[in-house]
Amino acid sequence: MKKLLSGNEAIALGADRAGVKYASAYPGTPATEILEHLTQHAGVRAEWAPNEKVALDAAAGACYAGARALAAMKHVGLNVASESLFYLAYTGVNAGLVIVSADDPGAWSSQNEQDNRHYARFAKAPCLEPADSQECVDFLATAFDLSEAFDTPVIFRTTTRISHSKSVVNVNDLPRAERAAKKFAPDPTKYVMIPAHARRRHPVVEERLQQLGAWASASSLNRIEWGKRTLGIVASSVAYQYAREVFGDYSILKLGMSWPLPEKLLRDFASQVERLVIVEELDPFYETEIRALGIPCVGKEYFPLTHELSLAVVRAGARKLGVATHAPVAAPSVAPQVPPRPPALCPGCPHRSSFYALRKFKVRVAGDIGCYSIGVLPPFNAMDTLGCMGASLGVAHGIDAVGANTDKEPWVAVIGDSTFFHAGLPALANIVYNRGASVVLILDNDITGMTGQQEHPGTGVTLQGALSTKIDIAAVVRAMGVADVFVVDAFDEPAVEKTIKHALAIKDRPTVVIARGPCVFLPEFQANYVDEVDAVKCNGCSLCFRVGCPAIVKGELDATTGKPKAVIDPLLCVGCDICLQVCPRDAIVRVRD
Repeated sequence: MKKLLSGNEAIALGADRAGVKYASAYPGTPATEILEHLTQHAGVRAEWAPNEKVALDAAAGACYAGARALAAMKHVGLNVASESLFYLAYTGVNAGLVIVSADDPGAWSSQNEQDNRHYARFAKAPCLEPADSQECVDFLATAFDLSEAFDTPVIFRTTTRISHSKSVVNVNDLPRAERAAKKFAPDPTKYVMIPAHARRRHPVVEERLQQLGAWASASSLNRIEWGKRTLGIVASSVAYQYAREVFGDYSILKLGMSWPLPEKLLRDFASQVERLVIVEELDPFYETEIRALGIPCVGKEYFPLTHELSLAVVRAGARKLGVATHAPVAAPSVAPQVPPRPPALCPGCPHRSSFYALRKFKVRVAGDIGCYSIGVLPPFNAMDTLGCMGASLGVAHGIDAVGANTDKEPWVAVIGDSTFFHAGLPALANIVYNRGASVVLILDNDITGMTGQQEHPGTGVTLQGALSTKIDIAAVVRAMGVADVFVVDAFDEPAVEKTIKHALAIKDRPTVVIARGPCVFLPEFQANYVDEVDAVKCNGCSLCFRVGCPAIVKGELDATTGKPKAVIDPLLCVGCDICLQVCPRDAIVRVRD
């Protein structure tokens, strides 16, 4: 039987078929769906972790205990987990351990376009790269076998296109691997990385890398597709799919194992083609390493360093090379015109009142990663910095520490509930410990909203759907030593304004405001009515437009002010009442009670 699966679905299927017993992750696009699909496989215990380092440490414990384990994360998540990756490269594994790193060329849902092949080289760990969904399944089985054969964690690198594109997977011959658990054999010199043991393990890591290089040259993961030998293409992952379509008449070396590189295979291939061309997304990783082997090649002179590759981009590079390629499929004579659609907070989003208040107070905002990152955009324009998960609290404290947080330019750190558990806890401890006086605004919508409503330690429900302890953010904050903790209903806009104003007035100690209200997509959010504009009372003052709700649009001009009156789309409105609360003329009313 064949199925059409996304790369993430195929990874989940491959993990189950490879006999994975434990998987952990923090949700992050483009990797989120892997764990969600793993919950459908009864033999796997899949868990959301507070952050990626915790996920990888938990997976390490599972593999030490003898169970095959998987940790999944987006590319920047591996930054968080990198300390664990590096110790695992030294300790090795017991049962197999695979780390899925889903890179995001094009930065479609990320703060950067980093190339995580470098982590494989840095950690001296093997890296596999599937080029379609079938390979996601097949390569994952190989990755676990490789992990156990060479006593190493294996990085399994995908990209947004591989993770989210669908292709055919043959599931006929995919029985679940039933493996007896391997017992943990105590060995402090292997698993306890004090300096003396680490020095002894380093030569083992180097020898293992040499063995992996020899294995790579003989492995079917890397293969040559012979064609015209005037040109030889080296490519992997989705870049291979583009290269095969554009350079299909020429010879291609497809790399399924991107580190260590198959030196012998590369030399054999390069010696039999007239010119060697590297087609790869983002960094010139292959190009640099192949040149370091003394093999002449070209690449980034013809293909860009930034953004995703595409057929059009690869074809343009081929034209620069002066190479005849397959003719492209005829494009439509008239390209469809897609109207611009800037991101916006959803109608009914509980974060709306907080950003309305922050803009009104004209404060500076240290932002963080989440749905609320949209606060940087109009009409709020209420975010001044944004770096990575949990950075808002550290940045705000640094500004406060050097005296830049003043009455004339007050700063507020904004962070979400899931992000607070991910990386905000130690940052808040830093503020308290170092006698800071930052104002911290925690936007608690009771879920991880940006990636599609995943649970976290503050929701009281596990990934498997089991009820658990719901950690109270306010209680945690008080336990950390913050005396001034204010919890406010996020849908009560006047109360939100009043509470933030009160917190800003406290100058000698840290304050935390928790604006609490469920995400509009949660069952707890009840939409029993919608709001409507009374066209007679509305004079186009525009205050309701400043709440940034997609349901509020501009209508006819007011005869007196000459400004557009507001109109509320009943198909989009969910009755959160924020616009009703800010209207100074009582021109917005509830309907459909």
